[in-house]
Amino acid sequence: MLQSSPATVAEVLEAVRAIAPWQQLFLVVAVVVSVAVLRRLVPGERWGDRLRARFVLGVPWGTLLTVFGVLLVYWVVQGGWDHPNSPLVVPFRSWSYFYPLGVLVAGFAHNGVGHITGNLLGTVLFAPVVEYYLGHYPTDRGSESFASLRTNPFVRLLAVPVGSVAIGVFTGLFSMGPVIGFSGVVYAYVGFAMVTRPMLAVLALVSERVVDLLYRGLRNPYITREPGPGFSSPWWADIAIQGHAIGILAGVLVGIAVLAVREEYPNPLYLWFAALVLGIRQSLWAIYAPLGANSYALFRAVGVGIVFLAAALVAIAVSSSNRSLVPRLEGRSLRLPGPDGSVAVLAVALVVLSSFAVPFGFATVSGELPADTATVEVRDYTVTYVENEPNQYVSLVNEYLYGDGQTIRSSGVVVISEDRRIWLEAISKSGLAFQGWGRVRVGGLGWRETVYADREGWSLVGNGSVYKVSLRERGERARLAYVSDARRARPTIDGRNVSIAPVDGGFEAVVTSNGSVLGRAPVPAQSNATTVGGLTLNRTGRELIATSNRTRVQVASESVPRAQQG
Repeated sequence: MLQSSPATVAEVLEAVRAIAPWQQLFLVVAVVVSVAVLRRLVPGERWGDRLRARFVLGVPWGTLLTVFGVLLVYWVVQGGWDHPNSPLVVPFRSWSYFYPLGVLVAGFAHNGVGHITGNLLGTVLFAPVVEYYLGHYPTDRGSESFASLRTNPFVRLLAVPVGSVAIGVFTGLFSMGPVIGFSGVVYAYVGFAMVTRPMLAVLALVSERVVDLLYRGLRNPYITREPGPGFSSPWWADIAIQGHAIGILAGVLVGIAVLAVREEYPNPLYLWFAALVLGIRQSLWAIYAPLGANSYALFRAVGVGIVFLAAALVAIAVSSSNRSLVPRLEGRSLRLPGPDGSVAVLAVALVVLSSFAVPFGFATVSGELPADTATVEVRDYTVTYVENEPNQYVSLVNEYLYGDGQTIRSSGVVVISEDRRIWLEAISKSGLAFQGWGRVRVGGLGWRETVYADREGWSLVGNGSVYKVSLRERGERARLAYVSDARRARPTIDGRNVSIAPVDGGFEAVVTSNGSVLGRAPVPAQSNATTVGGLTLNRTGRELIATSNRTRVQVASESVPRAQQG
């Protein structure tokens, strides 16, 4: 069997990179040809005339203004222009009503390129549907453009941007926990489009994958991947389901109000189908609850059932009919709530879901830590490492939900700011152990600093790990933030046991027998050995081997970041 040498593989990859622009050109030409063929097959469709009848110059200016506004927040406020892949996030979450900057900015800020790309993709797909339905020109019989502010096209095109700002601030106020992102507004677009143009909304949803692949194909015409380990929480635990739900409910209610004014009522079947498909596809069924640190419960069956019930409720609320929906029973007609009652149910649901965020909105933190905890201070921020400490941000909610203010605890690198009401587990203990290092970006309007965390340690055979965590600012010396307890390896060699303990400057090997210390010495360097307590400790690669006479047993292995493992 012939195998490619590393040089050959590198040459192939370099050749592929060289033709990347041609791949992008091919994609552009293929799209243009495909659309041109469609245009010839459907010659009677005058798409430009339709767009110009609804939009000034046929352009959805409101959508474009909204996209530009979100980009400005990312580029200017979060510093994404200078740091496109690492925007400042921590100070722009909705931490507390006592920290208005976070509340006002959270609905428009994002935590990275992938995050903002996904939300702007949703905006580009669904906001034009909203804008098309509203229109830049008045539709009332006998009305004229520019006759009043209400009919002025240049005022009407601001409906989407202004509405987006209002919904963004609303989600910042009433999303549960320190959320961030424009997705609440995107879901409001989805809800509005769903009740005003249900099948067009479904079409926009179906086309999402096409537009996403088109964008990715132009941005990265080819990619290479190798299998490797990963560390992440369940995908559904990263969804701000409550924020998405209040967004879509707000959009549905605004859409129903506009429909009532215009006296337009889409087909209930289309409404039900659109609500069901959009609810399932947008993961509104993913209802979950935290059980503790890095532990979650997903209520899949309940969530899917709620989506089905919500689809029926939306269909009833939008429908202008109040006819009986259940066969007569003993001469009487059993009716479900008509449009007015269903709208009230949706409004109550929005109020109830929004109220869940209120305890978080009044959250405060004390910043209290154990007396011996080492910290890095950056202006009003404190960065440190803790293990099994109560999460101060959610303590009020813990007490409300579980009757115990210390139910949810944090282990890892935390960021605290009493001024901003921030208490954030920025890097979990397990995540730091997996990666071996991490960084936390803190800052505010016009400034940012980075704090780095490093973890080194040893895994004892049969008995966990010992490790040390250090923190440092950029350009500064590292400070020891946490030292674990010593641990003893399970194997016994000639009646002796080996323990490893973190000490200043490194780690120490301790040999004991029946609880008595026979000797201690620094863990030997790579490819070196030392004799202590009657055992020879030999470090081979990552492994620490204990030898006595002809007995040779591995007692520990060095913890190495996954990126460095061969």
